[in-house]
Amino acid sequence: MVRIPQTKAAAVNPLKSSQPLGAALAFLGVDGAMPLFHGSQGCTSFALVLFVRHFKEAIPLQTTAMDEVATILGGADHLEEAILNLKARTKPTLIGVCTTALVETRGEDCAGDIANIRLKRAEELAGTEVVLANTPDFDGAIEEGWAKAVTAMIEGITRPGEQARKSKKIVILPGWNLTVADIEHVREMVESFGLKPVILPDVSGSLDGTVPDRWVTTTYGGTSVEDIRELGTAEQCIVIGEHMRRPAEVLHRLTGVPYVLFRSLTGLRDADRFVSLLSTVSGAAAPSGVRRQRSQLQDALLDGHFHFGGKKIAIAAEPDQLYQLASFFIGMGSEIAAAVTTAAMSKILEEVPAQSVQIGDLGDLEALGAGADLLVTHSHGRQAAQRLGIPLMRVGFPIFDRLGAQHKLTVLYQGTRDLIFEVANIFEANGRAPTPEALDPLRKREMPDELRPSPLARH
Repeated sequence: MVRIPQTKAAAVNPLKSSQPLGAALAFLGVDGAMPLFHGSQGCTSFALVLFVRHFKEAIPLQTTAMDEVATILGGADHLEEAILNLKARTKPTLIGVCTTALVETRGEDCAGDIANIRLKRAEELAGTEVVLANTPDFDGAIEEGWAKAVTAMIEGITRPGEQARKSKKIVILPGWNLTVADIEHVREMVESFGLKPVILPDVSGSLDGTVPDRWVTTTYGGTSVEDIRELGTAEQCIVIGEHMRRPAEVLHRLTGVPYVLFRSLTGLRDADRFVSLLSTVSGAAAPSGVRRQRSQLQDALLDGHFHFGGKKIAIAAEPDQLYQLASFFIGMGSEIAAAVTTAAMSKILEEVPAQSVQIGDLGDLEALGAGADLLVTHSHGRQAAQRLGIPLMRVGFPIFDRLGAQHKLTVLYQGTRDLIFEVANIFEANGRAPTPEALDPLRKREMPDELRPSPLARH
């Protein structure tokens, strides 16, 4: 695999979302949390619009609202005022501070500022954790922001040191690309083996579309701060996605909890490996329901592979999601005609089953994907698909022109089965009926008129 670096001076049709957005999404997976963007109002407004359009939900997201004076003299006062206002008005259990390019470019000591605030205002902030994720917009993307926020929560909240392990307790660190439905399905799978999962972050509890009985100003549902504090009592940690390796290493260093990393949970082989691990940890055989799901996937593989063979696929996604989808399509017999991603430093790019991976944007996908049978990216790829006359399969973030993106299942046996059906149905809906000439190359020449049967001969 060859990495092709970005050489353009500007992205005409951007592919990536920013690091602060990824960090905010991770903080939204904690119960009673309030993400706080440290920067100008515009940074927060743009992220908020994307969140609301994707999830179709009210999203708790606040800003320090730095103005021109704060930009020049420093934003520590704005940060302190915002934290104290949030504590007084919304009483969150967690305030997740996400830095933006404004304060990062200026070089502010945000960690020192927060330490001073917590020391000076300890009594006022009692009962609320304040966690900092350094997430400049000009570097990385949503994947790095998510991982940095999870790392910051573990470093700032989890109780360090060797602790008594609780039998059957499992920590799961999911990647950002797992949907609400994916995380819920993983939980159900783990629980079916008699294990007790603690998932960080758990957006399935906070962004699953449920309506609370009363108005809640913070997130409702998700991982509790107390659960984060007691992660060290788990007997095993399961990590999903290469970008989550760093949080798992930090947890292991702090508490000694061992981890196993899965680069993807999509596909028969990866799902089998996951089930095998659960069986080993629990000491129980796979339940009959799980074996039935595996059988259904085998049948879907048999039914669906006819539609995938030889198809050319063009994918634009974050590194771990690119690996997940490219591996899925290759396993089904398709060819990766174009692979575009956001971050050049991810180790997973070495494993992507494509001849080359372009670090770029959706303009690169449009240029490289001409002639493909399917484009795979988020909703911003719809114009490229229309111009190329190629169907679009929407994945990732944001998906704002379709309903239910967060309830789309893509992992383990059921998710892989659903992906097979979705893609096959796209090919069915957009394919042309084969002609006799296409099926038989020897019939390419048009039949002479004298050999054609007369229409009257049918009567």
